[in-house]
Amino acid sequence: MALGLAAALGSTVLAGYAPAAYAQQMTDVGTPRAETLIVDMLNARVGNPTNMNMYQQGVAMSHGFHQVALSQLYDIDTAKGTQIPGLAAEMPEALNDEYTQFRVKLREGLAWSDGQPFTADDVVFTAEMIRDTPALAYSAAFTDAIASVTKVDDYTVEIETTRPTPRLAIVLGSVIYGNAFHVVPKHIWENEDPATFTNFPPVTISAYKYRDHDPNGTWFLWEKREDWQNTEVGQMIGEPKPQYMLFRSYGTEERRVLAMAANDIDILTDISPESLDILRNQNDKVRAWFTDFPYANLDDPCERGIHFNTSIAPYDDAKTRWALALAINAQRASIATFSGMMRASPLAIPPTTVLMDTYHQPMAQWLTEFTLEDGYQPFDPDYAIKLGEQLRAEGVEGIPEDPEQLRELLGVGWWKHDPEQATKLLTEAGFTNNGGQWMKPDGTPFTINILAPADFEVQSQRLAFAVANEWTQFGIPTQVQQMQAGAFFTAENTGAYEVGSYWGSSCAITPDLFVRMEAWHQDYVRENGMPASHNQGRYVDAELSALIDELRAIPADDEQIVPLGTDILKELVEGLPVIEMFGTSKFVPVNETYWTNYPSADNYYEGPWWWWSNFKFIAARLEPAAAE
Repeated sequence: MALGLAAALGSTVLAGYAPAAYAQQMTDVGTPRAETLIVDMLNARVGNPTNMNMYQQGVAMSHGFHQVALSQLYDIDTAKGTQIPGLAAEMPEALNDEYTQFRVKLREGLAWSDGQPFTADDVVFTAEMIRDTPALAYSAAFTDAIASVTKVDDYTVEIETTRPTPRLAIVLGSVIYGNAFHVVPKHIWENEDPATFTNFPPVTISAYKYRDHDPNGTWFLWEKREDWQNTEVGQMIGEPKPQYMLFRSYGTEERRVLAMAANDIDILTDISPESLDILRNQNDKVRAWFTDFPYANLDDPCERGIHFNTSIAPYDDAKTRWALALAINAQRASIATFSGMMRASPLAIPPTTVLMDTYHQPMAQWLTEFTLEDGYQPFDPDYAIKLGEQLRAEGVEGIPEDPEQLRELLGVGWWKHDPEQATKLLTEAGFTNNGGQWMKPDGTPFTINILAPADFEVQSQRLAFAVANEWTQFGIPTQVQQMQAGAFFTAENTGAYEVGSYWGSSCAITPDLFVRMEAWHQDYVRENGMPASHNQGRYVDAELSALIDELRAIPADDEQIVPLGTDILKELVEGLPVIEMFGTSKFVPVNETYWTNYPSADNYYEGPWWWWSNFKFIAARLEPAAAE
């Protein structure tokens, strides 16, 4: 692809790159280019663009609706590592020592995009709507956690929880990406069936309102509200500079890269390192998070790996899962996926700087000594050293020589590539090998189909192919089935998959692992065919759930947070419901032709999370290049 893309760029970039005249240019949707921030859509084309009911299964939201039109009660400042009030005026106040009753003050002076005021009535209505509509996927999880939401006055509600909930702001607010609790306007939804209502065109609450869209779902246009002062962004940041936000998908990675090279897009969500290299050589206004190796931001709070539906044989057996892990050459998979520019992680949390210091490095000795039932030690602490040697041999600059620096850059280690031990485990699980082809215990051929993203989340997409190659070489023919976002996530939520290149449960952002780790509780398990709000892998582990119960009951600053988190991670290593592999390397470049003041490693006021709910606060800080 790189050679074809380079040739295409050579013939088109110079013609499209004319910044001196850009003030007179218009976008192809009829807006002034200099007033329009153009953002790559995370999940590519939207199959049903006129359904914006965020509570329905499989509805896409990352086309600007989630990022700049909606708001959460509480959002996240990732640079400071703390939550901030959004629709709420302040963080929740606990009313008892048991953390089961809370008072929540709402931000005053906010209005919906149709001019109606935002009040406590909207919050109470939303809570009751979710509770009373079991058809909504979020209904079960919400009702399990929240007993009641009652109005005190127009800007105050009181919330009672079903159990001690010291992290109410996390249960009902954003820490990673967003939160399922979206307050809806009562005056719009009260006469609709929330299970079937399409919510189109949407009445919005943040600084941008719906303007237009492509019937084929390739672009969505949002316009700054005239009354932007009546939004949380207006109150917290001030007036956003972009008059328009155009979220669009150009399709394949090649087309997306061409668009940025020609200044037709300002922000990309995910590309490969090869494409970034081409972009940087073709357009000097393009920049990545770092200006040199590894270029990508390595602190994304979700990591990539191979997930199993553990309710389906043969993936219900930990021996099978361990055998598949040991059949993978992770060094080779890293090179095949992102040219080695990834940090390995054997734990069920991402290897970010904070979490490496808190968990990965302190647990390295335990990982080295860890054994399977037969006494076998699967951990390889020298993974980073061997990969570093290979990268240096291939001429990659900036690879440290020091072993500890290598582990800091490329990970504390990973599982050994040991086909012999993998063979032993599969044989013990009842598999047989027939001339190089593995057969399942029932005598049928063992083949694997990995679900993977199509034209989005390129690291997971490529990782699926890399792992498929490893398993095929081991004697398990494996294919990759690429899927558009709606179908991909619906398959995960409903259990309509056996193996997938997913990431949703493998996330964390602070040493308190409650967010996403709590989602492994067996209470969330649903039968295949039913949507699961959490634990989509249908993993049942009583000891793990007991540890999560302990985590639920203590506040985020309790001294037991890290010891409990460590025990939970050990339990997940032993059962291995997911083959965790690499932290997410985010090659998410920006183009400074039209807009500046993007966050970066040397301008770190936020992380490069263009697809998160807090993107609205980043966008409000951008400055037009013409003003310089």
